[in-house]
Amino acid sequence: MAIFTGRISCGLTPTQFSTLFRLREAPGPVSQNALGRLVGMDAATTKGVVARLIARGLIRMEKDEEDRRRHNLSTTQEGRKLLDDVMPQVRGITEATLAPLTPAERATLVKLLKRLI
Repeated sequence: MAIFTGRISCGLTPTQFSTLFRLREAPGPVSQNALGRLVGMDAATTKGVVARLIARGLIRMEKDEEDRRRHNLSTTQEGRKLLDDVMPQVRGITEATLAPLTPAERATLVKLLKRLI
């Protein structure tokens, strides 16, 4: 988190970035509940993160046409542009985070992390 915070100057926290990224990668609009599961957050945290991203104009919320109790989320053009702009920095953060590891250790770490997901 310290590396992320030190390198990303657009005001996104690691949690907000992860949420925005997962939402953009989804095949379509996602319910707030499903988004929380995708990012691994509880409902209260998801609600707060979503509210902040909506306030910044990075995501939008619309009522589901089939279930009016459900709200679907999707990225806005601004949100997609911000992600495109920060992705080179995020890749650098990944490299900095993994720098102390050998290639074999990196492969092991990725393999173990995938098992947790």
